[in-house]
Amino acid sequence: MLKPTLLQIGFAAWVGIVVIIAAKVIVPVLIVPFPFAAGWANFVLDTVDGDLLIPLGLEDSTYQPIDKGADYLTYIFMVVAAWRGRWPMLRWIVAFFILRTAGQLLFFITNNEAVFFFFPNFLEPLFLIYATILFFKKDEAPEVFERRKIPIAIFIFIYKMQDEYITHIGNFDRSDLISDLFS
Repeated sequence: MLKPTLLQIGFAAWVGIVVIIAAKVIVPVLIVPFPFAAGWANFVLDTVDGDLLIPLGLEDSTYQPIDKGADYLTYIFMVVAAWRGRWPMLRWIVAFFILRTAGQLLFFITNNEAVFFFFPNFLEPLFLIYATILFFKKDEAPEVFERRKIPIAIFIFIYKMQDEYITHIGNFDRSDLISDLFS
């Protein structure tokens, strides 16, 4: 069966694709004024976007560069938000940004997504954890983070390495993986 082109998918699907891609550009910008809400909204959007865009008719070969470009935009605004907020772990955020930037560049040069396993995205979970602490603890956030930085670091490492493996090495569909665990 031939996959439809963007011109053949229909107006409703085209509108859906445009709205989702627009959200992938707009939501990261909102991370600067709303790190908690926009950060988590972006996380959810990035988790489900492929499951929405590809069935709507967007080819995977078109989706991947859009997704990776939107991801990079997100990383930029995470660094800006941490810098503007004078977050205590700004140096780590910048270091993780540089690490992932190397992975992004290698991906765009090689088109091999396995590079992301070797240049993991530790930036996003660190950002989301601190944004969450900051949202709920405001003035106490630096001290709360400092007291829990070792378990946070261990969690981020374990979570992201399995995530990068599942997503970019094993290329498992998470919904299939989870349903297989329970069947």
